[in-house]
Amino acid sequence: MLELYNVYSGYGRLPVLFDVNFSIAPGELVAVLGPNGAGKSTLFQILTGLFVADEGDAQVAGHSLRSAPVAALRHIGVVFQQMSLDLDLSVRRNLRFHAALHGLPGGVANERIDADARARGLGDDLGRLVRELSGGNRRKVELVRALLHRPEVLLMDEPTVGLDPKSRRDLLGAIDADVRERASTVLWATHLVEEAEGAQRVLVLHKGKLLADGAPAAVTAALGGATLEEAFLKATT
Repeated sequence: MLELYNVYSGYGRLPVLFDVNFSIAPGELVAVLGPNGAGKSTLFQILTGLFVADEGDAQVAGHSLRSAPVAALRHIGVVFQQMSLDLDLSVRRNLRFHAALHGLPGGVANERIDADARARGLGDDLGRLVRELSGGNRRKVELVRALLHRPEVLLMDEPTVGLDPKSRRDLLGAIDADVRERASTVLWATHLVEEAEGAQRVLVLHKGKLLADGAPAAVTAALGGATLEEAFLKATT
């Protein structure tokens, strides 16, 4: 569902990603675990079409981001690291605007907005301005928005930064539910080991290089540690 081939990217003479290769099957929840500066944000900027890789390519549902970006991006939903909602619009208007961008008919959009908002505990907040919501509920709105067009691939770029433990748990639970219900494919960037431990696979990224790829236990063994946290720290410090 998601494939990267020999992706290289840099800023001027400063390389950021080196020859990154991996593929993710439908229904997999994969964590990209890396410290600050590992290249996670650059990787996600390439996957969301904001940047074009200097070398290599990425494919989404068989469509090249280099040669067929519109077709590829149609299959992606994104929750960015920085909040990207309009604070001065209501929750419903934010969601309707996104639905219109994806060409959803009004009736379909309203049905999905109502159903998905209720499922995330936001049913009573649709008429409220986004600025009135807590940080955790704003993230829930962004997740509802990302899933409105029913993408096969969901990209989450450090979405729990700044959230309290309950909001973090609720967001992780919502992603798990979407994977189970729709067999969606999720790529989740994080620098928190406890989040990566709950993924089916972990990709350890450090200084632009992919150090390990596998189930959490396999990555722990490959990097040489008693726990994933110990192995991660050993490999990246």
